[in-house]
Amino acid sequence: MPSKDHARLDELQRDPYPLYAQARRTEGLTFVPELDAWLVARDSDVREVLGRPGEFSSVRALLPDVMPSPQALEVLAKGYGKRPTVVSTDGPAHRRHRAPLNRGLSAGRIAELVPYAAERAESLVDGFAADGRVELMETYARKLPGQVIGRLIGFEPEDIPAVVHGGYRAEELLFRPLDPDSQVRAAEDVVALHKLLDTYIRDRRKSPRDDLCSGMVAALAPGSGELTLDQRHELVSNLQNFLIAGHLTTTALIGTALLHLLRDRGQWELICAEPELIPAAVEEAARYDSAVQGFRRTTTRPVTISGTELPAGATVFVAYGSANRDEGRYDRPEVFDITRPLSRRHVAFGHGTHGCPGSQLAREQLRLTIGLFARRLPGLRLDEDRPPPVMRPTLIHRSPEALHLVR
Repeated sequence: MPSKDHARLDELQRDPYPLYAQARRTEGLTFVPELDAWLVARDSDVREVLGRPGEFSSVRALLPDVMPSPQALEVLAKGYGKRPTVVSTDGPAHRRHRAPLNRGLSAGRIAELVPYAAERAESLVDGFAADGRVELMETYARKLPGQVIGRLIGFEPEDIPAVVHGGYRAEELLFRPLDPDSQVRAAEDVVALHKLLDTYIRDRRKSPRDDLCSGMVAALAPGSGELTLDQRHELVSNLQNFLIAGHLTTTALIGTALLHLLRDRGQWELICAEPELIPAAVEEAARYDSAVQGFRRTTTRPVTISGTELPAGATVFVAYGSANRDEGRYDRPEVFDITRPLSRRHVAFGHGTHGCPGSQLAREQLRLTIGLFARRLPGLRLDEDRPPPVMRPTLIHRSPEALHLVR
């Protein structure tokens, strides 16, 4: 994609809400050249598309914004090739990939993780609570979800920073315009992640444990013999996908939630005074500025949505972030309001067969984060000596690039 297109795409991704509002007011669907897709913006249309997976396939759900250079592709060839995952499959294949995630993210498993997440959150706050200033994204928001998801999967603590770094580099390689040398370095980091994941996968084949990595190996490669190369490719792809979804999305949710709470002093003080409002604040944060703004779907046959006729093979962008601000469903949807009646009707975590299996784990981490900060750092506020926060140019993990706070 030419650089001028990236400039327009960046502008759209940093603030997609004006386009969403216009699309909701426009009859039918709106074609967006920057996304090379038809925008599905209204709540009813979003739910309809997500409720018809047979006609709107997920196979191309995550198309990259950038095609890696030949040199970067040569490096990537030394790792483990892209295989279908729970995000990019339909029907029986989707159910096969999703089954181990459903088991690994059961209510019981999450309940077992919450004390560990709370202990890690307290420790991270201990590390900066005495300081007058903190950059929250790097110091806390990127660390807690990585540590929690690492514990769930079964990584050794010393490997978690490399895993988190590799996840961000994979996103950067496919969704950000980089110069050729930077692409190669990013590809090298992604291959390093692949090899680390493969080490864990082969170890769990030999010595299964009570962790998600073992569960994925058992589910996707049944048996006890040595894993084939193709099985290793598939397992690395699925483990990497789960990692990125598990920590980048929760990091984004923590960052945007704290940003919007601290922008409105009255709402932050209300949370500090009435912590029983925290569950409602979690849902409002997810609704108001959804971490995952949407995914693509591809029509499998000619279909009509909102009066727009689409041929087979057409691409639509199903905008969760737009549906969550639909005036036809919410009162004053453009207002961030933690006193809004508690409801999980929003589609911040998807809807239907592809609804996020880790939504409850993300909610728990945001819930305990807000409660911890309100209790220990009630005087927290945005650092007015710094420029206003800028959102990262992405529709996949929407969050502040940095969040500078003072006590």
